[in-house]
Amino acid sequence: MDTDAGSELFSNYEAELKLVQADLNQKLDQLAELSGEQRKAAISRANHTLDEATELLDSMRLEKENLPSNQKAKTNQRFRNYATDIDMAKTKLKGLSSDKSALFNRRYTDNPTGDDQLEQRQQLLSGTDRLDRSSGRLRESQRIALETEDIGRNTLADLARQRDVIDHTRTTLLEGEGYTDRSNKTLKQMARR
Repeated sequence: MDTDAGSELFSNYEAELKLVQADLNQKLDQLAELSGEQRKAAISRANHTLDEATELLDSMRLEKENLPSNQKAKTNQRFRNYATDIDMAKTKLKGLSSDKSALFNRRYTDNPTGDDQLEQRQQLLSGTDRLDRSSGRLRESQRIALETEDIGRNTLADLARQRDVIDHTRTTLLEGEGYTDRSNKTLKQMARR
């Protein structure tokens, strides 16, 4: 892979991640002021933005492996900083999401009513949907890894075949060189006689 293209792709992901992080931080700051349905909707939007940031971070993780070794140290440090920022945002969002009195507009109890049960069920379904999407992304990543492994295996097999051809060619050339040497000796002996 062209290292300049890898570096450019990593930079593009990095620029996009910075925009997504700014959007996420703004959403997290606004969450503290909201309650009830507005807060739930804002948490959902923040979760979606956090998923987007995580996907970009995963893409950056894959792309940084294609960078030349002289760029990796600096890039790894920047990557770790982004990963730390995303982890902190996850923790903050989790804390804001678990504030049940603000989330349910002071209606949360340990004995939920029918409406509360419906809301909780919708939240569970939403969480299940997110898990399904994440599982799909994992399956796709696994598929890509298996394809890459197959390509590597095929490349190694091609290289082994090419090595065999080169070895055979070398042996043939050495035999030919031996025949040529013998022919030269024979011709010299004939010329002397």
